[in-house]
Amino acid sequence: MSMFCYQCQEAAKGIGCTGAVGVCGIKDDVIHLQDLTVYILKGISLYSVKARENGIEDEEINNFFFTSLFKTITNANFSKEVFVKEIKRALVLRGKIKNTLIEKGITISDINHDTVSWTGSTLEEFEAKAQQVSGKIDAPNEDIRSLRALILYGLKGLTAYQEHAFNLGFEDATLHAFVQKAVAALVNDNLTVEENIALVMETGKFGVDVMALLDKANTTTYGNPEITSVNIGVRNNPGILISGHDLKDMEDLLKQTEGTGVDVYTHSEMLPANYYPAFKKYDHFVGNYGNAWWKQKEEFESFNGPILFTTNCLVPPKKDAGYYDRVYTTGAAGFDGFPHIADREKGGQKDFSQIIELAKKCAAPIEIEKGEIVGGFAHNQVMQLADKVVDAVKSGAIKKFFVMAGCYGRMKNRDYYTEFADRLPKDTVILTAGCAKYRYNKLELGDIGGIPRVLDAGQCNDSYSLAVIALKLKEVFELNDINELPIAYNIAWYEQKAVIVLLALLYLGVKNIHLGPTLPAFLSPNVAKVLVETFGIGGITNVDDDIKMFMN
Repeated sequence: MSMFCYQCQEAAKGIGCTGAVGVCGIKDDVIHLQDLTVYILKGISLYSVKARENGIEDEEINNFFFTSLFKTITNANFSKEVFVKEIKRALVLRGKIKNTLIEKGITISDINHDTVSWTGSTLEEFEAKAQQVSGKIDAPNEDIRSLRALILYGLKGLTAYQEHAFNLGFEDATLHAFVQKAVAALVNDNLTVEENIALVMETGKFGVDVMALLDKANTTTYGNPEITSVNIGVRNNPGILISGHDLKDMEDLLKQTEGTGVDVYTHSEMLPANYYPAFKKYDHFVGNYGNAWWKQKEEFESFNGPILFTTNCLVPPKKDAGYYDRVYTTGAAGFDGFPHIADREKGGQKDFSQIIELAKKCAAPIEIEKGEIVGGFAHNQVMQLADKVVDAVKSGAIKKFFVMAGCYGRMKNRDYYTEFADRLPKDTVILTAGCAKYRYNKLELGDIGGIPRVLDAGQCNDSYSLAVIALKLKEVFELNDINELPIAYNIAWYEQKAVIVLLALLYLGVKNIHLGPTLPAFLSPNVAKVLVETFGIGGITNVDDDIKMFMN
């Protein structure tokens, strides 16, 4: 059976990827095994919810759960070998929690579902079962399926942020409890449409919580981001290019390359690492090289040195690619044929020595651009500019803010966002986070009274900063409703972290969000209608008409 996958914006024909290979490059056998991994996680959840009701908390299951779910996010892990291991461990942990319940004398006869009863031990058994459970999410009808997809994909984004916080030593037990409860609900056919909608909103609530937790983890560990001019040129030393989102990996790499003669550059979503005070002390931290994730094929060739993927953003390279033997993965990222750096021991560091040794033998990066780009406008920094911003709004110098957070993508229709930013009236300011900024962060858009017209808060998970800024402005202007602010939302989405950001904004009461370049393929007509009627969710049309609509 060929794959069916519609969890990202590039779903083929706006419906779903089928056949042997998805648009992202993932193969059907890997998607099947990813779906089987999620299937067994549902079974673990059914037992885990019962255990938690009886005061039993399993740390091993908690930690495995969010890491495993994160690995199934788009463009993170393409490794068949990894998911075979995930399935084997998931089955062991499912057996463990089941035995714990039995030993405690807790009744489990009421847990009757294939996700807790199916078992297997060989690749052949895994692949046979995977083909049965893979594809469209099982549900009584199309609307329940659509809502379950919205919940599941939101949870995948949530667990990405959960893992980053955990890697910095920050954890919240309520997140474990909610994620497992929500995954268990995905097999509960007794839940009504209304109850599933309530669970969607609860997912948004915990999306806010996890982004707040990660913000606390990042800023406590590395300081509050500062307004920073980031170098986009190169130096003459060999370098290592680090991509993805995990700041703990960034820290380990900078420590281990210090004094080696090897420079470090960020790529794509790792750009905001340049804004943190703790990283600025490293003289060999040069700046950012290149653009968003999907341009890596051309940019990695010219970088000359090794590339480290810390999370999703991986585009599978062909074996004849000039950089094929310079790619390393770690954490949730993976691809068969690439060296994978093992997880750190508790309290220790990952061992990046093999990457560093390779870098020493490589030529320096080839310069592909010069200059600087400015960022670091997270909520703490913007609050320091609050008086200036408020005065600009009151005087009419700033007419409107546009939240253009979200994701970049390779499709031609995303040129819309570059044109939109370029043609916005000069009395508007763009608030951004995520790799969507690469569509316009190198345009000469100027400033308003010293306030740059593009305020970059950081990574996609730093979208929390944009919510904090909006809530603070609501307070300053003494408004009753966040939607009374002169803020418009024109958000580009690509994968599941954008889904949890969207749900978080809906939970906070933000309405009239426009989402593009296309609405998610997993939304049924009825669910899309609910989002439109309840929250004012809309799509995009063309730049001129949309600017007129937003400005009015």
